[in-house]
Amino acid sequence: QMQLVESGGGSVQIGGSLRLSCEASGFTYVGHCVGWFRQAPGKEREGVAGIDTIRGNTYYTDSVKDRFTISQGNTKYKYLLQMNDLKLEDTAIYYCAASARYCSDGWNRIDAYNHWGQGTQVTVSS
Repeated sequence: QMQLVESGGGSVQIGGSLRLSCEASGFTYVGHCVGWFRQAPGKEREGVAGIDTIRGNTYYTDSVKDRFTISQGNTKYKYLLQMNDLKLEDTAIYYCAASARYCSDGWNRIDAYNHWGQGTQVTVSS
């Protein structure tokens, strides 16, 4: 059974940075696409970024382009989300997810992912 564990959340001021980490275990292949999603209070879960685990292609939602970077970490099944220039609207619980589909098939579709982490809280304050 695949497990995804996020870490790195916390509280920062506007303009600050955080780096989230997602580590996957309990499987032989993580899938073709790993995504980061977030859910703010009272809002729907939304896709933030995705990475193709084989080709390395990356995808971002418009609101985080040029501020967030998704990458593979220094171990095979570790995926990072570097978040810079954080804004109040980035406050949310951030989730890591893995999909057997390719990112190009819809990296930001919640129903494309069959494994989810428990989430990590990111709070941005003024």
